[in-house]
Amino acid sequence: MTPPLLIENCAIATMDGQRHDESGTEYVSGYVVVAGGRITAVGEGQAPHAAADGARRVDGTGCLATPGLINAHHHLYQWLTQGQAQQSILFDWLTELYPVWARIDPEQVHAAATAGLAWLALSGCSTSTDHHYIFPPRGGADPGVRAAGPRDALEAEIAAAASVGLRFHPCRGSMDLGRSAGGLPPDEIVEDPDTALAATEEAIRRFHDPAPGAMVQVAVAPCSPFSVSPRLMREMAELARALGVRMHTHLAETREEDAYCRQTLGRTPAEYADELGWLGEDVWLAHCVHLDEPAVKRFATTGTSVAHCPSSNARLGAGIAPVRQMLRAGVPVGLGVDGSASSEGTSLAGELRQALLAARVRDSGGAGALTARQALWLGTRGGARCLGRDGEIGALRPGLLADVALWRVDTLAHDAIAHGPNGAGGGDPVAALVLGPPAPLELLLVGGAPVVEHGELRTADVAAAARDVRAARLRLEAGR
Repeated sequence: MTPPLLIENCAIATMDGQRHDESGTEYVSGYVVVAGGRITAVGEGQAPHAAADGARRVDGTGCLATPGLINAHHHLYQWLTQGQAQQSILFDWLTELYPVWARIDPEQVHAAATAGLAWLALSGCSTSTDHHYIFPPRGGADPGVRAAGPRDALEAEIAAAASVGLRFHPCRGSMDLGRSAGGLPPDEIVEDPDTALAATEEAIRRFHDPAPGAMVQVAVAPCSPFSVSPRLMREMAELARALGVRMHTHLAETREEDAYCRQTLGRTPAEYADELGWLGEDVWLAHCVHLDEPAVKRFATTGTSVAHCPSSNARLGAGIAPVRQMLRAGVPVGLGVDGSASSEGTSLAGELRQALLAARVRDSGGAGALTARQALWLGTRGGARCLGRDGEIGALRPGLLADVALWRVDTLAHDAIAHGPNGAGGGDPVAALVLGPPAPLELLLVGGAPVVEHGELRTADVAAAARDVRAARLRLEAGR
C-alpha cells in the first residue's frame, strides 16, 4: 500500500465542473491529500492536521496541481516508424507504412509501447488508451526464436503499461477488408472475421478488469470504414455490448475517407457508423474532422464521444475537427496524441495548446473559440468521459482515484503568466500551463503511486527504453 501523501502550497485546478465551460473549483494556494490510492481532501490554505498526519509532504510552491492528463487515442507501435512519409496524406502514408508494420512482432511492440508510455508519463499523462489493429502471424519467419515472449501485441503493450505504471485502456483492433476486397490494407495483414472476433473476445476475458479503480480495461476497436467489413463492424458492436465493454474506431478523419464512404457506401461516415450500431454512450471515435451539422447533432443525441488529435491531423493535412461546435452541442470531446509516427512523439501536455490554437484558427469565434480551461477540460474530464471513467478520474475531488499531475509554473517561460508581472499577483497558472510551452512535471501520481518525480521517470529506465526501442526499430527495418 502506497503511504499517504500531502501536496501543499500549490495552485489547484480541480476540473470538478460538469461541463466544458464550467471547469470547476480553483485554489490560489491549497493542498491535495492522497491515501489508499484515492484523493481524501482538497482545499485552500493549509491541510487540516488530521488529514495530513503521517503523510509524506510535497512542497508544491510555484506549482499547479491538475488531474493527470488522459490520452484518448494512440498507436504505440508506430514509435518504430517515426519520421517516415513526411509529405503524405493519410491514405498514402498508410500505403507506404503498412508493409513495414506487417513485419512487426510482439517484442518490438513491447519496446515501442514502453518508450511511448514512458514519454506520455513524462508529459503528465496518467491514463492512456492504445488502438492496436495489426496482428501478423506470431514470430514471423522464425517463430521459434521469440516463442518465449508475449504471444501477441496486446499482451506486450499491457505488460509495458504495467512496467511504466500508467492506467491503461488497450483497444483490441482488427482489419478484415484487404486490398483485394476493396479495402486499403494489404491482404497479408488483415484477419479473418471469425478469427478477429474470437481473439477480441479472448483479450477481453483475459485482460479486462470491470472493477472500480481498474488499471486495465479493454475496448473493442475495429480499425476504420475503409479496412473493416460491415459484418465485422456489426458483430464487434454486438460482442462489445454483450460483454459490457466500450467501443472505439476511427471516423471521418480525412476528405478522402468522406469521399470513400459517400461513393462506395452511399452515405457519410457518421451515417454509416450509425447504421452499423456504432454510435452511443459506450462509443468514442477518433478524429471526426469532417462532420457535418447533422452528424454533430446525432453524436450529441446519442452521447457518442470524440477523441480530438490536433497535431496528428495537422501533420497529415487532414484538417481541424469542429471542436467548438461539438462542445456547444453537448458532445463529450477528449484529447489524443495519435500515432507516434503521425505526430512524432507529441507531448500530451503540448496537445492542450495545440487544441486551443487549432480551434481558434478553424472557428469563426476566433480567439473565443476555446479557452485555456476548456483545453484542460478536454485533456482531463473529456478524456475520462471518452473512456467511461468520469467519476473515477479526470478531476481532483475526494473519493476519486489519486491520478494527479503537479506542474512547475514558476520557470522563466511560465512565471509571468502564472503569477503576474514581477510576481505581483493577478496571474493565471492554468493559462501558463496551456498557453506556455509544456511545463516541467514535478510529480505524477497514478493511484497515489509516484510515477514521475522532479521530471524523472521513477518506474522504468528511460535510457534502457531508448536502447530497446532503437534496437527494435533497427530489427524491424532489417526485416528480422
